[in-house]
Amino acid sequence: MKILFRHKEAIPVKNYGGTERILWWLMKELRMLGHEVFLIGNPASDLKSIGAVLIPEEGKKDWRSLIPKGVELLHLFLTPEKGFNDYPLIVTIHGNGKPGEKFHRNTVFLSKNHAKTHNSDCFVYNGIDFSDYPFQPKKDRSWDKFCFLAKAKWSVKNLKDCIRACNSTKKDLYVAGGRAWSLSKHVHSLGFINDEQKLGLLRSTDALLFPVRWNEPFGVAIIEAYSQGLPVLGSSHGSLPELIDKSTGLVCRNYMEFLEAVGRTQNAFDAEQIRAYAESRFSSMDMAKNYQKLYKRALDGEALNSREPEYLFGQHPETLMEF
Repeated sequence: MKILFRHKEAIPVKNYGGTERILWWLMKELRMLGHEVFLIGNPASDLKSIGAVLIPEEGKKDWRSLIPKGVELLHLFLTPEKGFNDYPLIVTIHGNGKPGEKFHRNTVFLSKNHAKTHNSDCFVYNGIDFSDYPFQPKKDRSWDKFCFLAKAKWSVKNLKDCIRACNSTKKDLYVAGGRAWSLSKHVHSLGFINDEQKLGLLRSTDALLFPVRWNEPFGVAIIEAYSQGLPVLGSSHGSLPELIDKSTGLVCRNYMEFLEAVGRTQNAFDAEQIRAYAESRFSSMDMAKNYQKLYKRALDGEALNSREPEYLFGQHPETLMEF
């Protein structure tokens, strides 16, 4: 199968970039499955190591004129222009829509909840390449060092309650993904970190704090934490109840439950069990195989959704939910 992607950011990404990481792993695994893969994208991208073909997109030329002959299917990460039906098409949406926003009928979401909030049942879980995350779990089983891995300034990610809980329990919090403005001796701001630094952070802390206050579509940081055997303390919003098993963390319904979880005196989770759980559910190869099934349906002319998906909530998706 000849599959074409389009993305404007450089790939592979060196620092922050969840969508770019997922696209990189997906293209890599599709090549492993024997497909030909093309990317219309940033000239700074380098795809040689995975055997995909880069078609540089420069200037204001219509990107569709760059599609090479023989391409059978397009996989995009933004809803295309209306009336664009020259090729079988799949669209993956990584965020949440706005009130009343409608999507292409071949739109794929990232979790069961993500699909449901957009009046759909079509989803594929994100997956990571576990070979990029060699398993080196923290050796001691303490419960006093936590990490936050998300855009610090994005209020829906709820860094505020992470800081509040760690200050209240006198536990250390290491924040990656921007600056944490706090004078507390328990809060350590790391700014934006690269892959090597991220692995070091995950290997030196006891749990990931992820108490989001919106309908989280997926949360790649959760799976990255699992790769090093870290449990996750999260809220009950969005996809988190699908991703967090009782053996891999705690789903907290409100701040008091979250505070209690942070304040525990010992680590009750098994790192090897967490890693095995993640490998069994969230590998990049499983992701590629699941997309492969959808590609075949699209090539057969089947619509993946019976109607155009639409964001079902009346308020803006970043309106803070209760916690």
